[in-house]
Amino acid sequence: MPLTFDDLLQRARALPRGGRRAILGIAGSPGAGKSTLAEHLVRELNGTGAPWVAHLPMDGFHLADAELERLGLRDRKGAPETFDAAGYAALLTRLREEAGDDVVYAPGFERGLEQPIAGAIPVLPTARLVVTEGNYLLLGTGSWSRVRPLVDEVWFCELPERVRVRRLVARHERFGKTHEEAEAWVSRSDERNAELVASTRGRADLVVPESAMPRVRA
Repeated sequence: MPLTFDDLLQRARALPRGGRRAILGIAGSPGAGKSTLAEHLVRELNGTGAPWVAHLPMDGFHLADAELERLGLRDRKGAPETFDAAGYAALLTRLREEAGDDVVYAPGFERGLEQPIAGAIPVLPTARLVVTEGNYLLLGTGSWSRVRPLVDEVWFCELPERVRVRRLVARHERFGKTHEEAEAWVSRSDERNAELVASTRGRADLVVPESAMPRVRA
């Protein structure tokens, strides 16, 4: 039978075992619907009761534009080397190992500013499942190689290429680029990153097809 969103909910719900906090990763190329899937999972799993699932996007570990300028990487923003991968792995380690009463604060990412925001996401002690999502969770090079062993399962979102690219261009337009600028950025930067992400698909525990995903804003 085809995989459904309800199947994903059941699989995610079963990840925490024995009182231990679990981490679910959602990977995929830019524009594949990772954030939308994560948001829907977290909302449905938390329901109307006390929240026990937290959402932790990888995007908060973008390097700030000033640092990208210093490194000469401003035009590569979004590539693996433009993130603090070691910092991301360190936070996942902390979330796995700490079972105390402290809130763990994670950085967020402000799309309107295109900048990371420190301390924007609280992960409460009551969180038994953390859903983290981003492009490079399955990448096996550099500090990114530390991420996969820290995550209980990684799911890979897969959309038809024409759908993914169309939605990616539309997203850039929503955040201020003209249509021409959006298409140029996707062609020059996002698609290079997408090819790298696609090469990691085989390391995923589950491939999530378009039919199992909630509706993605176009």
